[in-house]
Amino acid sequence: MTNAQVGIMIAMIVYLIGMLLIGFAVSKKNETVSDFYLGGRKLGPLVTAMSAEASDMSSYLLMGLPGLAYLSGIADCGWTEIGLAVGTYLNWLLVARRIRRYTARTNSITVPDFLSDRYGDSRRVLMLIGAVIIIVFFVPYTGSGFAACGKLFASLFGVDYHAAMLVSAAVIILYTTMGGFLAASLTDFIQSIVMTAALVIVLLFGISKAGGMDAVLANAKQLPGYFSMVQSYDPTTGTAKPYGFITVISTLAWGLGYFGMPHILLRFMAIEDDSKLKISRRVATVWVVISMGIAILIGIVGLGMTNAGAIPKLEGSASETVIVEISSLLSKHGTAAAVLAGIVLSGILAATMSTADSQLLAASSSVSENILHEFFHLDISEENLMKIARGSLLIIAVIGVGIAWNPNSSVFGIVSFAWAGFGATFGPVVLLALFWRRSNKYGAFAGLISGGLMIFIWKFAVRPLGGIWNIYELLPAFLVAILINVVVSLLTKKPEDRITRVYDEVKQSM
Repeated sequence: MTNAQVGIMIAMIVYLIGMLLIGFAVSKKNETVSDFYLGGRKLGPLVTAMSAEASDMSSYLLMGLPGLAYLSGIADCGWTEIGLAVGTYLNWLLVARRIRRYTARTNSITVPDFLSDRYGDSRRVLMLIGAVIIIVFFVPYTGSGFAACGKLFASLFGVDYHAAMLVSAAVIILYTTMGGFLAASLTDFIQSIVMTAALVIVLLFGISKAGGMDAVLANAKQLPGYFSMVQSYDPTTGTAKPYGFITVISTLAWGLGYFGMPHILLRFMAIEDDSKLKISRRVATVWVVISMGIAILIGIVGLGMTNAGAIPKLEGSASETVIVEISSLLSKHGTAAAVLAGIVLSGILAATMSTADSQLLAASSSVSENILHEFFHLDISEENLMKIARGSLLIIAVIGVGIAWNPNSSVFGIVSFAWAGFGATFGPVVLLALFWRRSNKYGAFAGLISGGLMIFIWKFAVRPLGGIWNIYELLPAFLVAILINVVVSLLTKKPEDRITRVYDEVKQSM
């Protein structure tokens, strides 16, 4: 192992130990299951904002966006940023305060919990369906996070993929099992800072090695369609190709996913003072816009570095390693530079871990709290509930490790599909539950089922037809789910007075 690799390794080990210490420090604050899964609703506005966005972005921020910009220019990643930024803002503006007050009024500690409580579903069928949806989409999503960590270490240090993946998974599992939601939120807050530092370090170093910003822009302008929002650059032919209206709409649809993300909705539910959500909304939106903008710019700078001979040419999926390549170059400039490179690569690790820990908690809450405790009405003491909560988390993590065992498994394909799954199932039903008094449990049930089914139908049967059908499955599934929810609610009996009374109380409190 070279001196540069040693410096990188030290920085990353210090980072991982820090995450474990946080988990240990807050472990004693989890006295109840509500504390474990919702942090006792005591999050401050900054932790709420940054932990929500860190758990949202995953490694897509530091790998996916720069790689996309490196290969094809700004159209694809630019429209993606617009969709995600608008979705982030609207989610904080429309959903955050209302779901915080509603779940506090109904004493709901998970999203499936909220659905059954909102509609007076005494049989807890909605909660069961919601819990199953979370397990179906989050367990493989968690596995993709473990796989990303393993691939990062294996590519950096030449170590065995499986060993690297297991160590990474063990760290995530340990601090999440010990500290629960509070540990996940605090570590996510710190991880957002590490991710920000990584973006800034890479950008500044990359510009210097590419010959300055003027050289970067001049290089990109030579490529047909690279700087266009209605065209994209085709690296295989060296020509521009159209970026049509359907593709734009499909890409913008990523923003719809926010309304149904359980790990983000939980942050809204956990803030201590909902009057400070305006601060959280501003911080979250500004961070998302700036961080994604810098990530895209890093891809453009990376292309300039390739043109200047600073880093090798990256083709296909290898473009997603552009930050890794820049970090490797940085590490060769002395011990201090190697430590900085370690911070950058810890940022990639942070992006992945901040999502994986939240997914673990959401999935384990579905098993222990929603299915075992609530649906089957098991009479379990608070102490034993905590043991079941931690045990469920461990079991789900082990399944995630099994999914991640294949080093050739697709990381971003799973992320895209899971994002669509949550957006189309929970998104429509959450919006209607919060904003439509007439919605009922039958419509919610139909909406959850139709949204989930439509994701699979569109992804595997319709989208492969190509042409006008080549639309990201989230958009058609979201529209179908919200339409069916409304139609079924109108065709069935109105919700009972006791249900609409709670709705009115929450609405009047806004």
